[in-house]
Amino acid sequence: MSFQVSAETAQSLNPMPETDQRSANFHPSIWGDHFLAYASELVETDENIEQQVWELKKKVRTTLIAVVEKPSQKLKLVDAIKRLGVSYHFENEIQEILQQLHNNITLHHLDDHENNDELYDVALLFRLLRQHGFYISCDKFAKFMDSKGKFKESLMDDARGMLSLYEAAHLRVHGEDILDEALVFTTTHLEAVASYLSPTLAAQVSHALKQPIRKGLPRLEARHYFSIYQQDASHNKVLLTFAKLDFNLLQKLHQKELSDITRLGGGKT
Repeated sequence: MSFQVSAETAQSLNPMPETDQRSANFHPSIWGDHFLAYASELVETDENIEQQVWELKKKVRTTLIAVVEKPSQKLKLVDAIKRLGVSYHFENEIQEILQQLHNNITLHHLDDHENNDELYDVALLFRLLRQHGFYISCDKFAKFMDSKGKFKESLMDDARGMLSLYEAAHLRVHGEDILDEALVFTTTHLEAVASYLSPTLAAQVSHALKQPIRKGLPRLEARHYFSIYQQDASHNKVLLTFAKLDFNLLQKLHQKELSDITRLGGGKT
């Protein structure tokens, strides 16, 4: 004899165990509705500022590709562009400049064009090339060492050069004893002389000892570098103005993006 059991009867004979359904109780965003304001205000880029940025960008590019008497002049400009956070506008130009400098080193021509014995310039060249993936030997720093394999004591009077070497040393790889020694040497002596330097240089040294370029976040480092760069008597005014305007435009763009994310994430509309 066969029979069928209805769903209701089966459920009464074998009741399903009760489960405790937990409701989501996520913590509210730490930002609250802060970024929603940008959506309500319909943040838009000022066309006049965009035009100004475009004109300044052309001027910076013209300066960047111009022929210079000394390679160090071009290096310092490239470094400033990178540290001010606008190198993404000139990636091709910067790559070409560094490629040419690397070729000159390979062909042993760089020293023919310029007395390249200054620690600051050698360290800056080393850092920029390594940052962009070009090979350059740490033996370039051997000329600054004595017969005992230690950095010369005379370098202690060159705080700017030591700072440049300190930043370069952070791009060392395993087995580069010269750069290991350089990091110890520069760290020790920069800490010792920091309080005797000019306010601007002292600020750079203090910041670098806490946060070397290699370990910094580009946008935060750019914001910090604005005040440092503008105090340099030889700074490029066009570049500085361009970098500040570009920073502000990007900031508005990021604020708008955060506003959109906040709304999509369940914020107020």
